Amino acid sequence: MDKNDQPDTIDWKILKELQKEGRISNVELSKRVGLSPPPTLRRVQALEQAGYIAGYRARLSREKLGYTVEVIALVGLKSQAQGEIADFERRVAGWPIVRECYALQGVADFMLKCVARDLPSLQSFVMGALMKAPNVESVKTSIVLHRAKDEPDVPLP
Repeated sequence: MDKNDQPDTIDWKILKELQKEGRISNVELSKRVGLSPPPTLRRVQALEQAGYIAGYRARLSREKLGYTVEVIALVGLKSQAQGEIADFERRVAGWPIVRECYALQGVADFMLKCVARDLPSLQSFVMGALMKAPNVESVKTSIVLHRAKDEPDVPLP
């Protein structure tokens, strides 16, 4: 498969299985998709090279690691000039408390997903670094009570 090829039925099966369980062995993966191990491995490598598989990572338990507070912050900027947006994005990249950042069109300019060990450390970040950052006009936060759905992957056919 090269970068212009589209996944076939077997490739979609491989992607589904890897998305569910990224640490699956090649032997087990080959059983689940109905191929022998060598062609399964070649297909996985081709999917990686073509960019369909962007990487592998462990999903850690933030609670077990002591990050008991999760918050969504909607941030409005005073100016949406390209340079101002780039400056804000560079600043966000340096804040470990911010785990995800999305540029938006609509009610806010950015949505940040943040995790903190406790409410005081979250409040310190919001009232300090975030609200005092250059070009930040407004910050609205919502504490996540629980996750009703947690599927960070892509819906596959």
